[in-house]
Amino acid sequence: MIFSSVFFIFVFLPVTLIVYYLVPWRIKNLVLLLFSLIFYAWGEPVYIFLMMFSIVFNYFSGLELDLRRRTGERLKFKICFLTTVVANLAILGFFKYYGFFVLNLNRILPVDIPYQELALPIGISFYTFQTLSYIIDVYWGNVEVQKNLISFGTYVTMFPQLIAGPIVRYADVEKQLRSRTLSLTKFGDGVLWFLRGLGKKVLLANNIGMVFDTIVAMGSDERSVLTAWIGCLAYTMQIYYDFSGYSDMAIGLGKMLGFEFVKNFEYPYISRSITEFWRRWHISLGTWFREYVYIPLGGNRVSVPKHIRNIMVVWILTGFWHGAAWNFMFWGFYYGILLLVEKYFLHSILEKAPAFVSHIYTMLLVMIGWVFFFSSSMGQAGAYLGNMIGITGAGLVDHTGVYYLTTNLILMIVMILCATPKVYGWFRRFALEDNSALRLTATILVYAGIFVASTAYLVNMTYNPFLYFRF
Repeated sequence: MIFSSVFFIFVFLPVTLIVYYLVPWRIKNLVLLLFSLIFYAWGEPVYIFLMMFSIVFNYFSGLELDLRRRTGERLKFKICFLTTVVANLAILGFFKYYGFFVLNLNRILPVDIPYQELALPIGISFYTFQTLSYIIDVYWGNVEVQKNLISFGTYVTMFPQLIAGPIVRYADVEKQLRSRTLSLTKFGDGVLWFLRGLGKKVLLANNIGMVFDTIVAMGSDERSVLTAWIGCLAYTMQIYYDFSGYSDMAIGLGKMLGFEFVKNFEYPYISRSITEFWRRWHISLGTWFREYVYIPLGGNRVSVPKHIRNIMVVWILTGFWHGAAWNFMFWGFYYGILLLVEKYFLHSILEKAPAFVSHIYTMLLVMIGWVFFFSSSMGQAGAYLGNMIGITGAGLVDHTGVYYLTTNLILMIVMILCATPKVYGWFRRFALEDNSALRLTATILVYAGIFVASTAYLVNMTYNPFLYFRF
């Protein structure tokens, strides 16, 4: 089940909210847990048992850590922690990376290890990182152990952020699991967040995604330079509006239920450096790696060689987190190198450069990075990049490229403008400058229009992918 579906919007969500608001406070977490399990089981009925095992295993591991800390059994305390972390990573590794390792062993060694490709449990990368954040924070003493199994299960399975984030650290919602505010104002704010996200996903990402899918499916000898760049730009916009739209919907749903989740995107395409881009893109993932990998390794308060090591470890792991393929690992390596180059060589140059120069520099590198990200192999990535620089393909300009440019020009301009804070800033000033009935009516009509248009699209169209289900 996905948020951008007719069933979720008109059946699952209303029923969940009605029951959730009608029940007493003491069982709201239980209701949320049950509906979250139904939400997950709707698309992954078999893997619901894996999730329930993860909940129970990490819950009792947390209790064991707390017990060993209080009794002063340091060795057992560390063994329990390491065992829990290894077990969580082993489960993630088995389902996500087992086939990758076996395939590459078969290629490297004179062996033929049989294996069956497993369906990736949706959201396993996200909820595994959430349980790890809990275990690590309990081990460090940053949070109190959760003694209520229902509350812990609610944290792990909460359907707004279960399958695609944002990655919610336990420390961020520890107090909210015990007590949170429900109000009409907060609920209304959540509805607006959800509608903005729905519009991003359905009206923008889905439409530009069809352009990208058509272009990437073409043979490399059929794409001109213009066509290849249009395809890359289409994916650049699709992945932003797809993922940020879904994150906005998650934040909105959280508000409707009384929770506050961290913002996951902060207009990343206005960045003037790769460093700034990664402060604005998938913020929750960057925060997780910073808190639980980068800083424990020493961060930047170490020698230059160790700092280089820390950056590369984090970014290769970031790439590998996204997928079990060499192109994802290279994507992480690519960004690690770029961040190091900016840190040690380009930082002062980029600060002094005109804004449009540093912005073009950033976007060109980001778009090249997306080629490695969307390609199914390094070979395909190389072929596509060859099209973009004119080494291979159908020349500089062709009729296909001109057709996609002219038919999607308005959509692309809208998406580029909406990827900046100016458009929403203008709207907020219009909507909130005063409380006149005219402005209020206009604001309601805008959001109602987004809802009606999105619903009409979902009813009539079958193209409704979500890119981060792959991860």
